[in-house]
Amino acid sequence: MLEVAAIDVYYGRSHVLQGVSLTVRAGEVVVLLGRNGAGKTTTFRAIMGLTPPRRGTITFENKTITHLPPHAIVRAGLGLAPSGRRLFGALTVAENLALAEQPGGPWTRERVFALFPKLAELASRHAAFISGGEQQMLKIARALLSQPRLLLLDEPTEGLAPVVVRELGGWLKGMREEGLSILMAEQNARFALALADRGYVMEKGRILHEGAASELLTAPELAVHLAVGSRPSLAKTD
Repeated sequence: MLEVAAIDVYYGRSHVLQGVSLTVRAGEVVVLLGRNGAGKTTTFRAIMGLTPPRRGTITFENKTITHLPPHAIVRAGLGLAPSGRRLFGALTVAENLALAEQPGGPWTRERVFALFPKLAELASRHAAFISGGEQQMLKIARALLSQPRLLLLDEPTEGLAPVVVRELGGWLKGMREEGLSILMAEQNARFALALADRGYVMEKGRILHEGAASELLTAPELAVHLAVGSRPSLAKTD
């Protein structure tokens, strides 16, 4: 579905991504793991056309999207829920959703409200005055209304309380059951690997390891790097 092949990305003279390659198949949840500064967000920016690679190719559903502008990449079927509080705080929840809404696709306002009932209650509230977990819901809902076939989630657990992280795990499982493919960048390795099919471990702009999520979760040589300990998974929702 998505193939990132040996991309190099620069910020000025700084060589940030060095030969990064990864794939996402239809229906998969794939996680990109790494600490702050590893290059996860830059990888997402490259895929979405915000920081195009200087070398390498990016292909989505057998079409090259390497140098397309961001709006064309969204229309091609990719959606991004960015890290941080990237919302229009002066607009209401409903107005934030309306800005992203594309008619004619499977994701409607009603379907999004069914997945995130809390957003329906908050529809008239300004986005600046909802909680961090509610803002995360809104970012994901906004991305879904752009009608993606592949959803990119950048650091979805960042700044969230443990109880909200558990709720997030339930939301992601629901989206997966709807058949949505997901590529997630995350520092919380245990949470991400409990949800994913496969994963990649990134450090200093390079992919160091890749494998099935179960293998990465139990690999002793990766325990320190991924901060995977004996804590129970926050992705459990039962």
